[in-house]
Amino acid sequence: MKKILFIASHRPNRAPAQRFRFEQFLDYFKENGFYCKQSYFIFGSDDQYLYRKGAYVQKFRILVKAIFRRLKDVSRANEFDIIFIQRESFLLGSTYFERKFRKSKAKLIYDFDDSIWLGDTSDANKKLRWLKYPGKIDKIISICDMIFAGNKYLANYASYYNDTVKVVPTTIDTEWHKRTTYRTNNDTPICIGWTGSITTIKHFQLAVPVLTKLKEKYGNRVSFKVFGDANYSNEELSIKGIPWNRDTEIEELSTVDIGIMPLPNDEWSKGKCGLKGLQYMALEIPAIMSPVGVNNEIIKEGVNGFLAKSEQEWFEKLSMLIDDSKLRESIGKEARRTVVENYSKDSEKGNYIKYFNELLQDK
Repeated sequence: MKKILFIASHRPNRAPAQRFRFEQFLDYFKENGFYCKQSYFIFGSDDQYLYRKGAYVQKFRILVKAIFRRLKDVSRANEFDIIFIQRESFLLGSTYFERKFRKSKAKLIYDFDDSIWLGDTSDANKKLRWLKYPGKIDKIISICDMIFAGNKYLANYASYYNDTVKVVPTTIDTEWHKRTTYRTNNDTPICIGWTGSITTIKHFQLAVPVLTKLKEKYGNRVSFKVFGDANYSNEELSIKGIPWNRDTEIEELSTVDIGIMPLPNDEWSKGKCGLKGLQYMALEIPAIMSPVGVNNEIIKEGVNGFLAKSEQEWFEKLSMLIDDSKLRESIGKEARRTVVENYSKDSEKGNYIKYFNELLQDK
C-alpha cells in the first residue's frame, strides 16, 4: 500500500481548504490503496488565540508546537511515497521544511486554492505580518513534483515556476450537502445569507449598502444571516453572527433562501475557488455572486444563478429573487445539478487517484 502524508495547519474538519480539497477524499484514497496520515499543529484549544489581537505568548506556543511537529514530519518523510502540502508547511516565511521534504524519497504535491503569494493577513495578526513572506510560495511551487491549483488563474501563475500543474477544482460532497428543510410558509421573511469566516467577513461588508436598501424596500419581508463569524453584528439589519459548527452547518444553511458571494475585483479574489457559491448551489439555494475569477465559469447567468457587478445589479437581482418563488426554485435545482456534474466530490475524486499514480510512475 502506498503512503501519503498530508501536511496541513488545522485539525480535521476545521479549515475549509483542508475539508474540501483533501479531507473529504481520505476514505476514497484508502479504498484505492493509499494509506493516509494527516499532520497538523493548530488544535481546538488554539483557535481562541490564533485570530485574537495580541495573545502573543499563546501564539508563540503555537509556533513552537509547529516547529516540533514539522521536525517530526521531516524525520519520517522517507516512510511516505507522497507528501501532500496544503498551502504551506509552516506559518512563517520560511521554506525550511519544504526543502527538507524535497531531500526525502517522497514525491511532493503542493495544493493551493487562493492567491496566497499576495499575502492576506487577518486584522488580528496585522502586527505580525512582517513575519510572513508571501514570496515563499514561488519557491515552494518550484521545488515540488506536482501542483494542484484550484482554478485556471492559479494554475497559470504556478506554471511560471513548475511544468507539472493540474487544475483541481474545490469540490462539494453532495451527499453531505443536501438541503434539510424547504420553505413551506410564504408569509415568513425571505432569508438572504452569507457564509464565511473571520478573515472573509470584510467581503460581506461590501453587500451591506445593498442589503440596507432591500430592508428599506421590503421591511419585515426580508431577513439576513451571517455564518462563520460569531463576532459580527449589524443592528440596523438585525444580524448577529452565527458561529460555524460542522454538525449544524447544513441545517443552518438550509434556512437561507438566497445566498450571496460579494467580492472585490482584485488579484486576491481572482484566485478564489467559488466555495461559498458552490455550497449554496449544492443546497439548491439560488446564488448571486460577483463576476470575479472562477465565478464566471461556475455561473450561467439566469440558469443556475446570477452574477452582479454594480450595486444596482445586486439590488435588482436580489429583488427579482425575493419576489419570485418559482424562479428561486428553478435556479436552485439547476444550481445543484451544476455542482453534482462539475464540482462534486464524486465528479473529481478519480482525478486525484489518476494524478497520484502519474506521479508515482516516475519514482
